[in-house]
Amino acid sequence: MKIAVIGTGWVGLTTAAVFAYLGNEVMGYDINEKLVRQLQSGTVPFFEPYLEEFVRRELAARRLNFTTDPATALASAEVIFIAVGTPPTADGCAVDMSFVSCAAIAIGENLKPGKFRVVVNKSTVPVGSNGWVESFIHQGLEKQGNMGAVDFAVASNPEFLREGSAIADSLYPDRVVIGAVDERAMQTLTELYRPILEQDFTPPPSLPRPAGLKKVPLVKVNPVTAELIKYAANAFLATKISFINEIANICDLIGANVKDVALGIGLDHRIGCAFLNAGVGWGGSCFPKDLMALIREAEGYGYDAKLLKAVCEVNASQRLVVVRKLQEVLKTVRGKIIGILGLAFKPNTDDLRGAPSLDIIRRLVELGAVVRVCDPVAVQRCRENLRELPIHFCTNIHEAAEGADALVLVTEWQEFVTADWEEIFSVMRTPVVIDGRNALNKKFLEDLGFVYRGVGI
Repeated sequence: MKIAVIGTGWVGLTTAAVFAYLGNEVMGYDINEKLVRQLQSGTVPFFEPYLEEFVRRELAARRLNFTTDPATALASAEVIFIAVGTPPTADGCAVDMSFVSCAAIAIGENLKPGKFRVVVNKSTVPVGSNGWVESFIHQGLEKQGNMGAVDFAVASNPEFLREGSAIADSLYPDRVVIGAVDERAMQTLTELYRPILEQDFTPPPSLPRPAGLKKVPLVKVNPVTAELIKYAANAFLATKISFINEIANICDLIGANVKDVALGIGLDHRIGCAFLNAGVGWGGSCFPKDLMALIREAEGYGYDAKLLKAVCEVNASQRLVVVRKLQEVLKTVRGKIIGILGLAFKPNTDDLRGAPSLDIIRRLVELGAVVRVCDPVAVQRCRENLRELPIHFCTNIHEAAEGADALVLVTEWQEFVTADWEEIFSVMRTPVVIDGRNALNKKFLEDLGFVYRGVGI
């Protein structure tokens, strides 16, 4: 099929690259000229494993291209994905839909009569946005005088991608959700996704198909249900994390081990072990924004989402657990050298949106600590986010540990977990490790002589 993807950020670019890999002709459209030039040269301006490899391969195969001209992007497209950003509003309690409305109007201004098109909401949007997007497309059609002459339908197709594994999640998803009331739209998107649903494409050598994956479930629903599925999924995952963090805090008080508790409850098939990893809480761009949007949506109908509010409150307080543990061990952090290991909100990304590290660093600076930070890929973004703070940027864990009074693991990058901790012990002034992800070997570190503190351990 011929596909247009409006927006070439993380979701849009992943969508474009994967559908091109599956044999479609894909045109990515963005108003950012510098970004489009970068992408045309095969350079991806953010870190996502395998994505740049896919972009370069599909550019070379001429199945993928990029443009700043909406008419060029939409000229032959049969399916048009809207994959622009939906950031939180200034108060953090709602979703800024301005990019979506601009994209919808641009679609209406550039669609020409002659064939049926499916416009797909790929951006995470509030419940009920399907009809809202359609109204803006009609505005664009009215501007060009084609009102009623263009045949199209709007559908919802939420993404469930994890940063750090977006390509694999696209090729081998747990499910595909399509929300549409127009049967032609449902048929078109089902056909587009058929190689993924049937798993009959040739897997890339770098990302082999998971063992046992034969088919991917397709969930066909109406658009409102599809939009709510996205919000509900993120809300539930965030709830599991906040739940186990609350249990971890109780474990700290009574002397239990949260890892054992998580295993004991996770083996219950009704609960499952996934997302029962205690630590400094969740971050990223999706969970905070989506939970607040769902809470606000409920309030609009007169419902107080008490559980979801509590999930957010637990997460906000959990971030500073490691600071309290530092104070328990060191008594005061004023003047102490503290190394922060990991800045990104999770491994395998350079995304700092909603990252716990930022709150931890700010609090330590407020308390008078000398803060050093290191991360394999996110240091430059941190420089931009915290340029006003007197923090020291290190190139590796050994530089952060030299003469330090404590190290705090905030992001469980593999290179931190497998570091030469014996050598690190030898260069620290005070061998204290606060494991904010429970990712390190407690016994091994204590045998070396470290003072170790985990979360709920």
